[in-house]
Amino acid sequence: MNIFYTPDISNEKTYTLSESESKHAIRVLRLKKDNNIILVDGKGNFFESTIINDHPKKCEVSILKIRKEKKLKPKLHIAIAPTKNNDRTEWFIEKCTEIGIKEITPILCSHSERKQIKQERLIKTAISAMKQSLKATLPLINELTSISDIIDLPFDGEKYIAHCYKENQKHFKAVYTKEKNSLILIGPEGDFSEEEVTLAIEKGFEPISFGENRLRTETAGVVACTAFNLMNE
Repeated sequence: MNIFYTPDISNEKTYTLSESESKHAIRVLRLKKDNNIILVDGKGNFFESTIINDHPKKCEVSILKIRKEKKLKPKLHIAIAPTKNNDRTEWFIEKCTEIGIKEITPILCSHSERKQIKQERLIKTAISAMKQSLKATLPLINELTSISDIIDLPFDGEKYIAHCYKENQKHFKAVYTKEKNSLILIGPEGDFSEEEVTLAIEKGFEPISFGENRLRTETAGVVACTAFNLMNE
């Protein structure tokens, strides 16, 4: 089934796709009048629809049925340092969107390899992954934020910082409480500075690891997302 992202859709009986989505539906996929498609709003809702006007710039559909995505898991927010190679950051966002995540914040740290991001491009990556994996929930992709600001962010749930120093860590699965919201900090390839780790712990973050292997930044992010979702099955 073909899925189209329609963030401004509501409960109306008909809806007109954006020009880009109309072009994709009619020009690229060669869909016609009376073909069925699914619209998603990024907020957990599927809109089962049928095309009533196959105009390539203003494709109009009739809404047949609205259904909600399956019960959502607790909130996972990963704050992660963007990698030097932007493709690896996009890979992380793609895979975590497929697996299931509520929020992603790129963070700027002392040892950060990348100090700028293209937020719009990262959002497009998440949208594509949402549609490809047949989901209706789009994770929130925030702007680049300093580590000090994210540490001070109010959060209703458990807070963790993953680092590679050899003391005071426990494995994530040993400390996480099932069905609890979680905010996980993941640093750059050069790791967080000792000062950043100390400050996070002082602010209530628990130091964790994801095992004995040293993981790349984006790999650690995907492992964190996978572990969180598996423990909440």
